[in-house]
Amino acid sequence: MVSEGDSAPDFTAPLANGDVGEFSLSEALDDGPVVLAFFPGAFTSVCSHEMNEFQHRLENFADLGASVYGVSVDSPFAQNEFRDQLGLQFDLVSDSDKQVIDEYGISMNFDDLGVNGVAKRSVFVVDSDGTISYSWVSDDPGVEPDYDEVEAAVEAAA
Repeated sequence: MVSEGDSAPDFTAPLANGDVGEFSLSEALDDGPVVLAFFPGAFTSVCSHEMNEFQHRLENFADLGASVYGVSVDSPFAQNEFRDQLGLQFDLVSDSDKQVIDEYGISMNFDDLGVNGVAKRSVFVVDSDGTISYSWVSDDPGVEPDYDEVEAAVEAAA
């Protein structure tokens, strides 16, 4: 698993932005720090609450010069519907081939549900140099990050 001080694995993946585009971490870093908020699955209660909380704080992140992206293994088409239903004004990255969660070391299974290879709920702040300046990973999908701590990490990375 990647951690603070590591170089963030670069990746390119489909982007749910109301349409379907392409996201490249290295290109996004040209605009400043990036918050990657990985979540297990769209349309679930905890994931919906988490994405709503990032939406609620989106202006704070923007004021610090950071961009926020939600990341899950859902298709970009499902993510666009999820964005629309929640009214999210930030984009979601589709890791439908599960390459990114493997590179970041955050894949988990729900064996009792027969669901395999979803993202652990986790947040990485990547500074504009491509270094992970903050890392939070939960083995419990019901636990959300400390959003104030994430904001403080972005402020330190800006």
